[in-house]
Amino acid sequence: MPRPVIVSSMADTKKKVVAVLSDLMFTVKIQEAAKRAGMEPVFVNSQHDALIQARQHPAVMILDLNNSRLDPLDVIAALKSDEETRQISLVGFVSHVQADLKQAAQDKGCDIVIARSAFSQNLPGILHKYA
Repeated sequence: MPRPVIVSSMADTKKKVVAVLSDLMFTVKIQEAAKRAGMEPVFVNSQHDALIQARQHPAVMILDLNNSRLDPLDVIAALKSDEETRQISLVGFVSHVQADLKQAAQDKGCDIVIARSAFSQNLPGILHKYA
């Protein structure tokens, strides 16, 4: 008798990228780049939702450090202070003129902080690294 073939859907094997942002332009860019990298994009715009998604163990979380709907530094601090989520890689992007915000994000534990323009240009490579 032949063995049954177990077929798993791609959704079961896709790594997740969680983006904490409110900028529609970056939402579209991340969605397209994630699709090309074979990742499942999830978008949130509150600290509460970010923490819930972080507990699902995404491959990477992306934070818009200029997000006006929440305090991204508080999100970073919350993620890095929680035993369950502290190992998640955090990639933040910020306006190139905000060196103080970049430094503050790094001090809170953001793993990579880059300028918005560099993030936009390098997004496919960034996501492929985590895929």
